[in-house]
Amino acid sequence: MFSLFYGLWKYIFSKTEFHVLILGIDKAGKTTLLEKLKSLYSNLEGLPPDRIVPTVGLNIGRIEVENSKLLFWDLGGQPGLRSIWEKYYEEAHALIYVIDAACPSRFEDAKSELEKVLRHDDLQGAPLLILANKQDLPDSVSADELDRYLDLKKLDERVYMFEAVSAYDGMGIKESVEWLVKVMERSKRTEMLRARAGLTGPGA
Repeated sequence: MFSLFYGLWKYIFSKTEFHVLILGIDKAGKTTLLEKLKSLYSNLEGLPPDRIVPTVGLNIGRIEVENSKLLFWDLGGQPGLRSIWEKYYEEAHALIYVIDAACPSRFEDAKSELEKVLRHDDLQGAPLLILANKQDLPDSVSADELDRYLDLKKLDERVYMFEAVSAYDGMGIKESVEWLVKVMERSKRTEMLRARAGLTGPGA
């Protein structure tokens, strides 16, 4: 009887944990985004932007959103570090791809790397959130303009969204995270990862 009640309690009250990759080429604002997420959703004060240095390797952040726990992996975007990205694909529930919307000269590099990511079998079916970052800068392009420029061909069967955000002042970030949690909760990839781990139920 105890095990029955414990199982019911766990089913109702435990939180689902999702693993989310934060990718993008260098200087897109990935770590600034991670620090803003920490300050928006936890009691931790994120690092101020002027103290953030380029990521060499991996930064990790955890937040809670309603009944979910999100574990973020922020990976370095310098050319020499992009080869390590794929080591994290297999366990990821979703992908956030950050683009500096105020730097059109690097859009082609950002597009090329994103296309490589989307072709990888280990990320098949992972929901994709593309952030047109740095909307606080006057020359940044909109999410719609970035969508038209990227003209991605590999999104037909993938749940995705473009969102204009500013990791500096927080604009659009909460709306983006809320969308991501909703799509992860009903994603076939989430079901697949749970089944692989031998877990069932919403708290798995």
